[in-house]
Amino acid sequence: MCLGIPGRVLEIRDDAGLRMATVDFGGVRREACLAYTPEATVGTYVIVHVGFAITEVDEAEAERTLAILRAMAGAVEAELGEPLPGPAT
Repeated sequence: MCLGIPGRVLEIRDDAGLRMATVDFGGVRREACLAYTPEATVGTYVIVHVGFAITEVDEAEAERTLAILRAMAGAVEAELGEPLPGPAT
């Protein structure tokens, strides 16, 4: 199964001509390519699928989706390589 997981863009940089970002998935940080989301800026929430941000999403939707994904811990761990931490307090 492949999931699109929402995360918040923390940092954007140019990597050999590609817009790349560090994205925070509720405590897990990964690199993602922003080629498909040229309007994304720092603070934007994006859906990331196999290393590519494929669309933007608002913060409320991102948080709802992360809550659901936390309930599906095994699927998320398979996609990210580690489980999502619990919600921020």
